[in-house]
Amino acid sequence: MGPQYLCYTRLVTKDAKPRAPKLRKAKFATDADIEIKGAYVPADAPAEPASPAGQYPFARGVQETMYRGQLWTMRQYAGFGTAAESNRRYKYLLAQGGKGLSVAFDLPTQMGRDSDHAMARGEVGRVGVAIDSLDDMRVLFDGIPLADVSTSMTINATAATLLALYIAVGEEQGVAPAALRGTIQNDILKEYIARGTYIYPPAASMRIITDTFSYCAAHVPQWNTVSISGYHIREAGSDAVQEVAFTLADGIAYVEAALAAGLDVDEFAPRLSFFFNVHNNFLEEVAKFRAARKLWATIMRDRFGAKSPKSQMLRFHSQTAGVTLQAQQPLVNVARVTLQALAAVLGGTQSLHTNSYDEALGLPTEEAARIALRTQQVIGHESGVADFIDPLGGSWAVEALTAEIERRVGEYFARIDKLGGMVRAIEQGFPQAEIERRAYEHQVAVEKQERIVVGVNDFVMTEETAVPVATIDPALEEDQVQRVRAVRARRNASEHARSLKALDDAAQGTGNLVVPIVGAVKAMATVGEIADVLRVRFGEHHPGR
Repeated sequence: MGPQYLCYTRLVTKDAKPRAPKLRKAKFATDADIEIKGAYVPADAPAEPASPAGQYPFARGVQETMYRGQLWTMRQYAGFGTAAESNRRYKYLLAQGGKGLSVAFDLPTQMGRDSDHAMARGEVGRVGVAIDSLDDMRVLFDGIPLADVSTSMTINATAATLLALYIAVGEEQGVAPAALRGTIQNDILKEYIARGTYIYPPAASMRIITDTFSYCAAHVPQWNTVSISGYHIREAGSDAVQEVAFTLADGIAYVEAALAAGLDVDEFAPRLSFFFNVHNNFLEEVAKFRAARKLWATIMRDRFGAKSPKSQMLRFHSQTAGVTLQAQQPLVNVARVTLQALAAVLGGTQSLHTNSYDEALGLPTEEAARIALRTQQVIGHESGVADFIDPLGGSWAVEALTAEIERRVGEYFARIDKLGGMVRAIEQGFPQAEIERRAYEHQVAVEKQERIVVGVNDFVMTEETAVPVATIDPALEEDQVQRVRAVRARRNASEHARSLKALDDAAQGTGNLVVPIVGAVKAMATVGEIADVLRVRFGEHHPGR
């Protein structure tokens, strides 16, 4: 008997009691409460072989070469004060190497109220740029060649109007609508679920959206007509599984509405895009994106009979999680954003916005916005991860998480179908209640220190160094009010009246609404006036009434 054997036998005598390993937590789970095993083995991962990137069901990515062909579009979301102020920031970001613009609009613009409306007081230019008319849109994109950039616009209830303004500015630059590239968010269902910037009842809102699908298929074929948005669902408190489930369920509702309007699935589906959040639970976020692609591909092929691979692809923009940014020790947000951005890249995003470290305190300063953009550039050009195609594919842990997210999302689909589809589920408050439940559970876990938030409930500093915060000059609001009033004073009154009458006639009938909206913005009708015509015809949505 050798000495090694003797040593071993002394450790396992019959009287010895095995000691449980000391663990730092009683339970290990992802943010979506998926239990995490200590070590994964091949049996934990699905047995089926993975298809290559660029092939159904696109788990490994929607392009064959992924970032070896070209990097994701590095967007920086910006918009504040007036169009002139925002235009300066856009030019700055493009000069720093940004490849696409992402426009934030103020609340009055989102809600279809002009800047001089009583309900707009105190909100003009606060959380985004104020756009009242074609005059403002001209200033917003002055000196920015719309033939060369793609523009994403976070706008929903008034999305068709802002798209019409963009088309008009493009034509004035000599850019045909067919050459314009970009995205309007245009996802009204998630507004009823999570965000609240809706105007009209669901049926009317869905008509405007499907009319936009049809118009763009014929006139603006490179435009993404809806960005089906899980971002705000996640910001409202959902977990990763709910984010995927409710976002894809919204997508199903849009496809059903478009088919009911007589559109061909393979004509409009390639221009559908998605918008997801990226949180801190790194491997869960990577798996979330892979699961979403697989699920959507199956839905489009098997449920809706889409034959084109482009109709089956889930293409998505991502943004790091605003809700995870903390006002305490704000420079730590740089680490959070970096982690989240890397998860988005390893999950296969097509474009990405990285939040600035100071956004828990106010609108981003130029320095903070530059660091956020540089974060993407370091990942793309220095980390080496962009040279691999789906580098985490085949990881037993990632594949197991991907499969479990798919399974749990499928359970939500079954519950939503039982309620009569996503529109009926929203009307009954189902997704709203589920999100509220998870948000409450998360907050309780933070307060009990079951979830550590660095600088908030642990690793707290009693004194902190203040960071510079951007401010909005209150005088900008009065300037914007005067601008919109000047537009009304100098426009051709008869052309303006005819354009709004054409819109009302279309709303009263069955004509495509985008056609007269384009005519109205060219006649210098304001965003609020166009929204008001539809308010009178369709009414406003008031939950619970």
